[in-house]
Amino acid sequence: MYQVNDLIMYGTTGVYRIASIGKPEMSGADKDKLYYELKPLYGDGRTYAPVDTNTYTRPVISSEKAQELIDLIPSIEAGVNVGSLRVVEDNYKASLNSHDCTDLIRIIKAVREKGRIASSRGKNICQIDQRYKKKAEDLLYGEFSAALDIPRDSVEGYIEERVGELDNI
Repeated sequence: MYQVNDLIMYGTTGVYRIASIGKPEMSGADKDKLYYELKPLYGDGRTYAPVDTNTYTRPVISSEKAQELIDLIPSIEAGVNVGSLRVVEDNYKASLNSHDCTDLIRIIKAVREKGRIASSRGKNICQIDQRYKKKAEDLLYGEFSAALDIPRDSVEGYIEERVGELDNI
């Protein structure tokens, strides 16, 4: 069980702080269950999730793990995602649902590479690629921000400085 103030990854929605643990006074809540009150680290609102939720949760990675992943970015192979739009989207969904930062890096690198190829041909990447790249960046950069205790909007610059150039991600 998590503790109040723990930072967790909640499903594929991002980083949340455990604000409280208890039995909320709201309709629809099971009065016999404990709930986490979750507040998004980057945004407003709150979510209540049963302590025994089926939604995937895990602690935010450590600062050391974030640094290690950033250092590995140049050697992480882009996840080549070709085929029908349905196959491509299914592959992106599977990568997001793995809840693995390395898979998020692969999505970002793959879509950036697709973008470079499309641009050289005078074209743009499809909306599915754009949507999943943004989702992967939101999840990865949000977690890196929390792990490294740096502002969310500074993460790309931090990676660029650490890796040498942002084209590696």
